[in-house]
Amino acid sequence: MKMNKVFIVAMVLMFVAVAGAFAEGTAPAETTSATVGVAKYIAAGLAVGLACIAGGMAVGKIGAAAMGAMSENAELSGKAIPFVGLAEGICLWGFLVALLIILL
Repeated sequence: MKMNKVFIVAMVLMFVAVAGAFAEGTAPAETTSATVGVAKYIAAGLAVGLACIAGGMAVGKIGAAAMGAMSENAELSGKAIPFVGLAEGICLWGFLVALLIILL
């Protein structure tokens, strides 16, 4: 568990460093459409990627807890499924943010 946290923090720091490298030498007057286009697609990819990673982690934990609860009491299956759906919704929000980044 501790290694997962270290890995996630390292990945976030790497993404921040890459974003900083793209933003370091550009001023508003120097910005070209190619630079904005590349940054836009990187931002959209990060939005979807990080949201799907978080959604997968959430579904894994909630699904395991739901299976454990259903093994004790089968009547809990109807109460556990909406929580898994809520965790999957995180991925949809990431996709919507990426879509807005690309279109706007």
